[in-house]
Amino acid sequence: MSPPSARLQTKPVITCLKTFLISYSLIFWLTGVILLAVGVWGKVNLEFNLLLNSDKGTNVPYVLIGTGAIIIIFGLFGCFATCRGSPWMLKLYAMFLMLVFLAELVAGISGFIFRHEIKAVLQGAYNKAESVYSGKDNEDLDRIQRTLQCCGENNYTSWTNTEYFKNKGIPKSCCNMTAGGNCTSEELKDLNKAALVVYQRGCFSLMTTTLEANLGIIAGISFGIAFFQLIGIFLACCLSRYITNNQYEMV
Repeated sequence: MSPPSARLQTKPVITCLKTFLISYSLIFWLTGVILLAVGVWGKVNLEFNLLLNSDKGTNVPYVLIGTGAIIIIFGLFGCFATCRGSPWMLKLYAMFLMLVFLAELVAGISGFIFRHEIKAVLQGAYNKAESVYSGKDNEDLDRIQRTLQCCGENNYTSWTNTEYFKNKGIPKSCCNMTAGGNCTSEELKDLNKAALVVYQRGCFSLMTTTLEANLGIIAGISFGIAFFQLIGIFLACCLSRYITNNQYEMV
């Protein structure tokens, strides 16, 4: 057993580590809450259901919800383990953080490597949604076009390949109210007239252009979040080691 003087010198270090680790765990818990909220919002918000309608995208909200819930649980576990000063709990917390770090790293690298495949999947989903658009049962495209002020997959002429255009023309959600047009049925059925009253930018091309333009920023933030786990791993391992070596117990 360490002499009393050595243990007294170690107590401030352990207290400092505990403070940092509790603060870290609370931030970690908060990221879980954010992920959970984004997952729930993505599930209930019809505006983004379109991008999740492909076979490979339907589970995205559930993955976010599940991941957020797990992070919330382990974030609370980390706070509890830190307050208890239990070495085995701290080691378990560090192991979980390592798993999260590896999962985020693999997901980030995979997303970057397969970004073109992901884009193709989303484009297929968008194209499918356009082809089955009825104007009554499917509001996803209408919401996207109004919100982003865009029209069609590539531009407003993309609608000419759909059954809806043959019957009713371009959807009214493409109508550019600032252009001063009335967007009558006659205008929406004639491409030359429609060009004066509808949005010119394509929705899918607008979304992908924005994502690609900010790809570096997105990648930087993603890897920054992943490496943030290393701080928690370091703090948990150090605290566990100090407590074990000095037989420190929380009073």
